[in-house]
Amino acid sequence: MAHKDYLRMRTERVPSSSDLVNSDLKDLAAAAKNLANHSIKLASLGFGTTFLEWLACFAAIYLLVLDRTNWKTNILTALLIPYIYLSLPSILFGLLNGQIGKWIAFIAVVLRLFFPQRFPDWLELPGALILLIVVSPSLFSSTIRNDWIGVVICLVIACYLLQEHIRASGGFRNAFTRAHGVSNTVGIVLLFVYPVWALLVEII
Repeated sequence: MAHKDYLRMRTERVPSSSDLVNSDLKDLAAAAKNLANHSIKLASLGFGTTFLEWLACFAAIYLLVLDRTNWKTNILTALLIPYIYLSLPSILFGLLNGQIGKWIAFIAVVLRLFFPQRFPDWLELPGALILLIVVSPSLFSSTIRNDWIGVVICLVIACYLLQEHIRASGGFRNAFTRAHGVSNTVGIVLLFVYPVWALLVEII
């Protein structure tokens, strides 16, 4: 009986070097496929976050400009300044945080101090935004801006502006039916897209 077992074991096929190499190549191909799938997923999430960041920032700028012309509701538009500061795309923030932003802030301060009659009121908030970008410490410009804390602050600002807009319009329906109500409400709703998406990506 032991002799039969010995013969049966000798007849079993021993994997050759080529078989081992082929098995390793299959494992490498499977790992490369998983890596490609995960990279594509992460790239798509990153592109979506960047795109929505640009969209939300321009929506906040649009609301800021709209308030100067025809937005008559009782909304604290000054809150749009920290929202823009926190959601401003990195390429624009880096540009304004450098020499260009310093020159703009310098000119704004000189005009405001020595030529106040030539400094229109609607430039107060944009000027404050430039000053905020230029003088903000690294705790805000590097840490909070690029962290989930900044995203949560943007979401809180968007929620507060929406409820204030609805209350000032006399209800949710009036917010969509009053003059300029649709454009205002759509602009505020667009403020939600970036922080909500960024939080979902952070959770995932």
